[in-house]
Amino acid sequence: MPAVDKLLLEEALQDSPQTRSLLSVFEEDAGTLTDYTNQLLQAMQRVYGAQNEMCLATQQLSKQLLAYEKQNFALGKGDEEVISTLHCFSKVVDELNVLHTELAKQLADTMVLPIIQFREKDLTEVSTLKDLFGLASNEHDLSMAKYSRLPKKKENEKAKTEVVKEVAAARRKQHLSSLQYYCALNALQYRKRVAMMEPMIGFAHGQINFFKKGAEMFSQSMNNFLSSVADMVQSIQGELEAEAEKMRVSQQELLSVDESIYAPDFDVAAPQINRNLIQKAGYLNLRNKTGLVTTTWERLYFFTQGGNLMCQPRGAVAGGLIQDLDNCSVMAVDCEDRRYCFQITTPNGKSGIILQAESRKENEEWICAINNISRQIYLTDNPEAVAIKLNQTALQAVTPITSFGKKHESSCPSQNLRNSEMENDRIVPTAELRVPKADELIAPGTPIQFDIVLPATEFLEQNRGNRRINPFGETEDETFPEAEDSLLQQMFIVRFLGSMAVKTDTTTEVIYEAMRQVLAARAIHNIFRMTESHLMVTSQTLRLIDPQTQVTRANFELTSVTQFAAHQENKRLVGFVVRTPESTGGEALSTYIFESNSEGEKICYAINLGKEIIEVQKAHDLVSEC
Repeated sequence: MPAVDKLLLEEALQDSPQTRSLLSVFEEDAGTLTDYTNQLLQAMQRVYGAQNEMCLATQQLSKQLLAYEKQNFALGKGDEEVISTLHCFSKVVDELNVLHTELAKQLADTMVLPIIQFREKDLTEVSTLKDLFGLASNEHDLSMAKYSRLPKKKENEKAKTEVVKEVAAARRKQHLSSLQYYCALNALQYRKRVAMMEPMIGFAHGQINFFKKGAEMFSQSMNNFLSSVADMVQSIQGELEAEAEKMRVSQQELLSVDESIYAPDFDVAAPQINRNLIQKAGYLNLRNKTGLVTTTWERLYFFTQGGNLMCQPRGAVAGGLIQDLDNCSVMAVDCEDRRYCFQITTPNGKSGIILQAESRKENEEWICAINNISRQIYLTDNPEAVAIKLNQTALQAVTPITSFGKKHESSCPSQNLRNSEMENDRIVPTAELRVPKADELIAPGTPIQFDIVLPATEFLEQNRGNRRINPFGETEDETFPEAEDSLLQQMFIVRFLGSMAVKTDTTTEVIYEAMRQVLAARAIHNIFRMTESHLMVTSQTLRLIDPQTQVTRANFELTSVTQFAAHQENKRLVGFVVRTPESTGGEALSTYIFESNSEGEKICYAINLGKEIIEVQKAHDLVSEC
């Protein structure tokens, strides 16, 4: 052990400048030691605080491990092994918590307490003695100054004696305080070395005891347990890596497709439509009325379930019923200048909900699926086969044709078949085709009717006989029972322009001439009012329905429609010729001209499709009778 610097007690009484200079060095050392001791105490208290926090943290950790079993995980399948493993770990953490608590107590007693005692006892003692030494020195200086001012005369011996006694007492007091102060400073040089090492000895012993007890606790059984848990974790990690690789490959395959699939309507030209669906799901826009004339559209997830249309908002646990689809009708409609809209109508003819699909393919597949469901195909033993069979002879009318020429070509066979039956298999030569004159088509001076053919009340009276008329102007459900069994139901918004009698129905030129005369008459007479109606095309009839009251204004058997065509330039003009029997036994021909919100070719295509269905049904009935 090296020698320690000391203050000489023999020089305390003289209080020389050299002694004072050496004293200042010891005082500076004591001040530095005080600052360092405070910093060291803060570091040790931080260690103790961390250890104490470790005790609280391990206690909380043990509780959380046990709480895993009580968590209501939505995907908790296969957690039994994890729960049992966490229980074992909770016991281990509890044992570690006991060790950490003991270590915290040892650190408090053997590390923090000694350094606090050194600061409060030794360093505080030195500081106190320093203050006392300073006071004694000041008193001595004052007494010496008073002694130095004594006069030379001998008359005042009594005062001189008192001053001498005062100086002696002050010097003795300074001598005593200096001796105590010097002794404390000399002892501090030894105590600081002990004070620095004793707390670290306690810290080291506490850590050693902690690790020894920890090693005893982690016996061979604990090693086996940890090895099994490590194997389980490694197995799970392997499964995760395999699943991650599989998902990476799947992600690459899904992202390697054509960018066009991200477009909502990428295959608008030639979509691949499945018309045999008996169930469908996807997002649609639902039209909601928020006022008398205001509406909003909400994007929701729709799906079919049995004979019901269900809706499930995003974030909802389950869906709710929106519409019963049994015996309902669905048709494409024009709504608020939006594309791909369709309307579901209840069996009693009341308007239901209006939905909007995001593409032409989705629009037509939803219409086909709802049509199939409305006919209760889903209740059969093999609904897919029944849907395919029913749709073999009828394409949905929502698909428009590309040109008027193709429509005319497709409609010719059925018209020729009908004409051949009506004219006793007479073959009309097609070698020489000429455009007939206007007077050969329509008699000159033929009156034009600019209003609908029959008012609603008159039509109901003719079709119901003497039955009571509904005062609210609605048709009864059984008025047109064929609508429920029709393979085709397509609705169009049209405005009636006019009707007139014609002389022939052998060519579509009669329709074009009627269009010319009706439009010319409206312009001449300044007639601009038009009656808007819903034209319902089914596989049996053409019905004009009032959009407000749902009253049927006029009804034409599809078999009585002998010609139909759309204007070749104004695509929204459409007309058809109807052959009706007269009371005299003959037949009358009338042409009806309309303006449609959509292309007239769509209406012509729907009419042609309905007539094809009639022909197929006739052929099927003949085969069944045979």
